[in-house]
Formats: sequence, C-alpha cells, structure tokens
Amino acid sequence: MRKIVFILSILIAFSVYSEAQNTKGKKAEPNKNTKQKPEKENSVKITEPEIHLGLVRGLKTWGYIDKTGNVVINLQFDDAKCFSNGYARVKKMNSWGYIDLKGTYVINPQFERAEDFSEGLARVVKFKKWGYIEKSGTFAINPQFADAEDFSGGLARVKIGVQWGLIDSKGAFVVNPQFAELGVFVEALARARVGKQWGYIESSGKWVINPQFDDAEDFHDGLARVRKGTKWGYIDEAGTFSIIPQFEGVGDFYHGLARAKAMKQWGYIDKKGNWAVNPQFDNAEDFTEGLARVRKGKDWGFIGTEGTYVINPQFADAENFNDGLARVKLGTQWGFINKKGSYVINPQFTSAKNFSNGFAVVRKGTKWGFVNPDGDIAIDYQFNEADDFTK
Repeated sequence: MRKIVFILSILIAFSVYSEAQNTKGKKAEPNKNTKQKPEKENSVKITEPEIHLGLVRGLKTWGYIDKTGNVVINLQFDDAKCFSNGYARVKKMNSWGYIDLKGTYVINPQFERAEDFSEGLARVVKFKKWGYIEKSGTFAINPQFADAEDFSGGLARVKIGVQWGLIDSKGAFVVNPQFAELGVFVEALARARVGKQWGYIESSGKWVINPQFDDAEDFHDGLARVRKGTKWGYIDEAGTFSIIPQFEGVGDFYHGLARAKAMKQWGYIDKKGNWAVNPQFDNAEDFTEGLARVRKGKDWGFIGTEGTYVINPQFADAENFNDGLARVKLGTQWGFINKKGSYVINPQFTSAKNFSNGFAVVRKGTKWGFVNPDGDIAIDYQFNEADDFTK
C-alpha cells in the first residue's frame, strides 16, 4: 500500500513539473471572451498652430513672410495675392498659378487671370475667355464666357456677349443670358437690369419685382434702396414702397437706422422714414459697431445712434471701427483710436490698414512694416508693399 502511494506521489510531481515547463516563457494571453478595457485617450488634444503668412514686395518681386518677419516663401513672383483657404494666386512670366502655404505650386502658372477659390471652384481666364477650374487645376467648366463672377450658393453669374445669366457648378445654364446687369443674390433676391430699368429676380430667373426703377441696390435687413428719377426710397421684398422716394441719397439700414441726404445735408432715418438724426452733416457713413463717422466742414468725428457726438470732429480723415479700433488721420499722419476717442496708437504713419490676425500693415515714408495692437513695431519698415497675414 505504501509502495502504491509513493508511486502516485512521483507521478503527480512529474505532471506539475511538466506543466510548469510548458508555460515557462510564454506571455499571458487575454481571454478572448473577456472584453478589454480601451486605453484612455489623452484628454488634451494637440493641434498644430495655424499658419498665417503676410504678403510683401521687395524691389520688384513678391513673396511671403511669417509673423516673425522671416521670409518663408522667397520673393520671386511678378505679382501675388494674399492666401485664401490655403492657396495663393501668384504670377510669373505673365501667367497666373496657385501655390500652397509651403510655396509649392499646386497649379502651375498658365492662366491670363485667376481669382480665389469659392465653393471649390476658381474662375480663370484662358485664351481671353473665363472658365472655372477645380483645385487640381483641371477645368470643371471650360473657358467660354466674356465675363464671370464667383460661385455663391451653388450659382455663378456669367456673361455671354453683352448679357448676363446664371450657371450651376456643372456649367449648365439655370437662367439664360438675358440681363444687361445682374447682381448677387441677397436675401433670396438679385437685382437685375433690362434696358434702363432695374427689378429683382429669384434664382429661377423669374421676376419677383418687375423692372421699374432707375437704379437699385441689394436687399439688406428686409429692405432695398431704389431710385426713381433723382430720388431714393426703400422697397420691401414684395416690391412695395416702405419709404417713398424722397432723398438725394441713402445707405443701408444697420441697427434700425440708415443714412439719408436731404437739402445737401446728411442725417439718419428709421424704417418708417422718420428722421432719427436730423440732416446736419456734410458727409456721413453707415453705423458700424454702434458708431457712425460723420463730417462737418473739414473734420470727421463719430456719433452714437441718438445723434450726439461720442467722439468730437477733429480728424482730417477717418475710417469705420473694426474690432473696437478705428484708423484716424491727424494732419498728415494716421493712428488708431478706441471707442472713447483715446489714442491707442498715436498718429505717426504715412498710411495704415486695419488690424488683421494680430497685426496692422503700416507705412512710414516709402516703406511698409507691421505693428501689434500696442503700437510696437513687430516687423520693421523694409518692404515696398505689404498686405495682411492670411492663410
């Protein structure tokens, strides 16, 4: 009996030893029937910084710089435009092409004229006719038009002979050429002229408001400016006069007010045609960011919607407010003010442009440079021409 127990003990020990040898060095494998917990994703997403490049010209050629002022695309082009949606139009040897943000040609120079891409297509001229190309550079719509405009809302205005019509993105006419002039669609209507009279059409080409006006502008905030004879008024989208023609000149409505001219003086009216600010200015512009620039005599200032001066007339010239700042000219020098009329950057520039992407393009003497919102020189005056940082 003892001999049998001894033999069984030896067999069990040998079995355990063999199993240990078989599993030795093997990696543990997960149970295929057990769901594995997904690895935790990094909660912080790392995004590459956006690249904005500034357009500059040296003696004769154009190139692009980064925001530190370093040239990243050599000055080599006979002409060039700002970047738009990752592409820039450039000209070499009298032909236009397109480059990317690295300066690599994505479409070689081959066109007599070229415009920015809009809704995936760009209008270009080849053999004196306008057509549309894709981003590969191949023609989506062959050159055939005497003139053409960008696509907007799936439609583009094109001219055959002396008449304008509308095409879709495949080049098929949605509205046959029939108009002497044709505007863009705004608030579902486009102004159009036949003969000497203006009216408004819908996208099918059907007249919504028959031609009857001597001049007409786009709809804005439900109303459109129209002229009959020498007087301007406003119509609604049904073509009914909401304000009868009575003014020598008018602007669009912004925040319920529009500039209007009577007896050679400008004021502001409400949507009923009543004077909200009586005519008293020699010149006036539309309201932007709650203020309107107006001129009395030779000096420009800014008023609020009640018609009182927020910033007294004192500037030889002025531009509208943009992101809380306005360019103003004192004597022969340009600077920037805030909405209180205080100088953020003192007048010191021969010329200046609005701030865009953190910089303003400014000129001293004959050279252009870039300043930051504090007025510090970010990129020294060294270029014969310069334009905004874009991507």
